[in-house]
Amino acid sequence: MKALTRPARLAPGARVAVVAPSGPVVEERLAAGLDILRGWDLDPVVAPHVLDRHPEFTYLAGTDADRAADFQAAWCDPDVAAVLCARGGYGVQRMVDLLDWDAIRAAGPKVFLGFSDITALHEAFAGRAGLATLHGPMVAAVDFIKNARTQEHLRATLFEPETVRVIASGGGAAPLVPGRASGVLLGGCLSMLAADLGTPHARTSARGGLLCLEDVGEETYRLDRALTQLLRAGWLDGVAGILLGSWAQCSPYERVRTLLTDRLGGLGVPVVEEFGFGHGEGALTIPFGVRAELDADAGTLTLEEPALAQNLS
Repeated sequence: MKALTRPARLAPGARVAVVAPSGPVVEERLAAGLDILRGWDLDPVVAPHVLDRHPEFTYLAGTDADRAADFQAAWCDPDVAAVLCARGGYGVQRMVDLLDWDAIRAAGPKVFLGFSDITALHEAFAGRAGLATLHGPMVAAVDFIKNARTQEHLRATLFEPETVRVIASGGGAAPLVPGRASGVLLGGCLSMLAADLGTPHARTSARGGLLCLEDVGEETYRLDRALTQLLRAGWLDGVAGILLGSWAQCSPYERVRTLLTDRLGGLGVPVVEEFGFGHGEGALTIPFGVRAELDADAGTLTLEEPALAQNLS
């Protein structure tokens, strides 16, 4: 697995577009998140359909065509340096194949940020555009609005990525399987990765990668089903190491830990739990497509290069 093209870090005054490719957005939370971005001396612009509601399916932020059009326009705008998701939920799978990936590749690398349902777009950017992306907090999410650790780690990643070359869990991480491993970071929401299997352009394997996994609101048997699907499909064959994030609103964590050990412990690679990314409080920003070294015993992730490249313009 090769490292992907990194976009340039942001500079003060950069224009960033906020889009809603998945679920509906709470206007008050969006306003609070935009204020934080402005406080960082960014110039956020909100896509036209961010506050829409689908006329039939209330779990979607507008129609598939409108969500795709917003994303396409934001990415292809030469004045936009980053595209930030307002929230997750569900809906990316319905719009990702409506995007013009030739035009997205032609527009060049930009910062892309999101997590949860946005996992399907992380995978699409990796496979169809060869671009590194940021798995991190979204503009209208409660954790971003209220948690100083979440805000600061994202801000440093965007503006001063050389200062966060070592990502530490903050003390909560522990090895399920001890050891060290190197590889290219990838992953996201477990259920979304399982759902992506067999779709056009889907990644066929995590071989050689450091796989990040987390999820929210799933019973143990559903997590079991998704992990077993990845195992049966051979998707985990050759994975270099695994980082486990939050399992918010899932079954009691002791039960989840037992499952994770059962399904992943036999792979023979380092596995670290509670690494501090995902739906939990104070979530860290993890760069996908960047090569790194995992030390499961120390609970650290050391990036070979900063998450974002130096802007040479």
